[in-house]
Amino acid sequence: MKRRQVSSSTIKSTGYDPGRGILEIEFTSGEVYRYHEVPPYHFAGLLNAPSKGKYYNKYIKEFYSFSGPL
Repeated sequence: MKRRQVSSSTIKSTGYDPGRGILEIEFTSGEVYRYHEVPPYHFAGLLNAPSKGKYYNKYIKEFYSFSGPL
């Protein structure tokens, strides 16, 4: 999956597969996680959030199943 870099102290890059609802996040630690069944508005919200880490913690981290670190 192609990821785009984001400006964040926590998240290095993120990508999204709308057909499968998979959100992929690469953290600044180098670990990559895939979150499943994520709606597209959360990918857009993450990209547009002033604080990517806060958005991730509030809307994604505890709400979607994941695989990783990859």
